[in-house]
Amino acid sequence: MNRERIRVFVVDDHPMVRTGLAAMIDGESELQRVGEAATGAEALRLVPAAAPDVVLIDLVMPQMDGIEVTSRLRPQLPGTKFVILTSLVDPGEVDRAIAAGANGYLLKTASAHELVNVIRAAHAGRRTLAPEVTDALIARRQQNTPGNDLTPRERELLELMTRGMNNQEIAAELSIALPTVKFHITNILSKLQADNRTEAVLTALKHKIVPAP
Repeated sequence: MNRERIRVFVVDDHPMVRTGLAAMIDGESELQRVGEAATGAEALRLVPAAAPDVVLIDLVMPQMDGIEVTSRLRPQLPGTKFVILTSLVDPGEVDRAIAAGANGYLLKTASAHELVNVIRAAHAGRRTLAPEVTDALIARRQQNTPGNDLTPRERELLELMTRGMNNQEIAAELSIALPTVKFHITNILSKLQADNRTEAVLTALKHKIVPAP
């Protein structure tokens, strides 16, 4: 029994990109290209009538970007899935795309095989992000995690602080000079954006920067 082909609509303001995507889609027996648009306004006019299963839409377009087009078309086409195509790996734009209801975020450097897999996944209702996009999101999350920039020595001191040790006790425990302890604690407070030791300890425990005492 033949499976029904996945109906795909392409939106991109660059003719060469549209031609390349069209060639990829036409070369896959399980896909059917049902239309193209060169602008966001054109997409708003043509996509509803084509009733595609999946829309491949460029992120950066003049006047109206792909995410805005997606957010405006989704209420009209609840069964249609949207895959954002871009040359940019920007976590902020990924957040916008997901909030707009995009089912995929793919770089234009993707191979035909990757493109087909993302179209297939989107059609099945699964969200797919390019590996580079996933890496960027993970890096941002790690960057924004409190304590991520603490050195091993600072973590060591912070753990002793959570045990209630004062500066003299920490100096004795680590066999370091008292001024060195104070220097490290100043850095710890700065990196955790804490006003005092108590706040630093609470932040450390809340975010599990060090093991609980």
